[in-house]
Amino acid sequence: MMRFPDSGRRRWAAALVALLGSGLLAGCAGESAEDARTLVVWSLENQTDRVRATERITGRFTQETGIPVKLVAVDENQFSQLIMSSAAAGKLPDVIGALPLTATWQMAGNELLDTQAGKEIVDTLGASTFSPGALALTRDGDRQLAVPSDGWAQILVYRKDLFAAAGLGVPDTYDKIRQAAQALHRGSMSGISMTTSAADAGTGQAFEGLAVAGGCELVGDDGAISLADPRCKDTFRFVGDLVGKYSPPGTQDIDSTRATYFAGQSAMIVWSSYLLDELGGLRDDVSPSCPECASDPGFLARNSGVVSAISGPGHEPAQYGELTSWTVPVGSKREQAKRFVEYMMGEQVYPEWLGMAPEGKIPARRGTAADPQLFSRAWEKLPAGVDNRRPLGEIYPLETISALSQSLDRFHRWGFAQGQGTLMGATLGEQPVPKAVASMLSGTEPDEAAENAADDVRSIQTSLR
Repeated sequence: MMRFPDSGRRRWAAALVALLGSGLLAGCAGESAEDARTLVVWSLENQTDRVRATERITGRFTQETGIPVKLVAVDENQFSQLIMSSAAAGKLPDVIGALPLTATWQMAGNELLDTQAGKEIVDTLGASTFSPGALALTRDGDRQLAVPSDGWAQILVYRKDLFAAAGLGVPDTYDKIRQAAQALHRGSMSGISMTTSAADAGTGQAFEGLAVAGGCELVGDDGAISLADPRCKDTFRFVGDLVGKYSPPGTQDIDSTRATYFAGQSAMIVWSSYLLDELGGLRDDVSPSCPECASDPGFLARNSGVVSAISGPGHEPAQYGELTSWTVPVGSKREQAKRFVEYMMGEQVYPEWLGMAPEGKIPARRGTAADPQLFSRAWEKLPAGVDNRRPLGEIYPLETISALSQSLDRFHRWGFAQGQGTLMGATLGEQPVPKAVASMLSGTEPDEAAENAADDVRSIQTSLR
């Protein structure tokens, strides 16, 4: 089990002092005055419309159970500081929702999670009703760290019409992606768009998705950093080739890559499943702008294909994705907390929770014991979008929706299977892989970039000891 080392605890204490002085905890202050019966629930779904939707659900929970709920919306970027300070003050929340994998493992590594409560909730709901892949990512040996709720999938979206005209196959392997990027990169058309900014988390996500497809792991089962191993160097060469030869010029971030694809100037894009409602014209502020889109708003969505899992040479298809969970911290109002999470994952409420953003909330619980596909079917019919609302199944073919629905079983993430969740969290701040990818644009050879990234991660690992 991993915990903060002495040096980490000193940094933790310093961060806490700075945090208390900055007033960032103002939104969480005053909890001691709360009624002892009140269940304090943090949610990282902090967008205004999602907070309101969650408040409606918690209000019904209170009406039905008599248990008061105080909902606290927490920004993901501030979560680590807030949870540290709350733990130090002995005022952990009773429930945390929409918690990403890294944060979940960080809490577990510091013994802040009631893993027995997590197991009991999963057992009550029925382990067989969950995606096996989602359960595996939230387990540490026989400990159920959290109750997996939903996730978004990294996808590769491509222009079916351009591929068909060029006689190209579906870009679901390294070789097919490279071949398509080379064939379609001409004039104002880029072969592929993917984030390359050293400061953009999307760069690391895109790279990790391609890396796991090729069998590259950041850390081995023995805890040794393996970013400079042959499979990882192959991934660096592959990505270096793509971004160096077939991507738009200059540094790219998630906004510029989306804009390029939406303008009809890229044959492929690596993005998250959150792209799908925007691609379908369901958001007025971000919508397709290709030449054909002016007279036919559905042109780009209709002519786009979606690849959910990719395979590198000699490796099974794999996919990157983010999984969020419900967690019960230690010292919580345990029985009330369990009842709340079971309510949120139950038949009457779970589809409503997923419906806040179905394109990025693929269900980790597929159904019930009586109806194993109940929630998967409900998810497929949920309307997505912001300014316009339509089920994704009305925009995209059945095979795309089915692949997304099953994607959580293909999620493969660096470090978690090796029990290195704390290390993964530490790398987020330093961004060693995005820096290495960005360096390749400046002329660093891929093998050297791999070695540099491996050295940086080893330094981070050493600092955690």
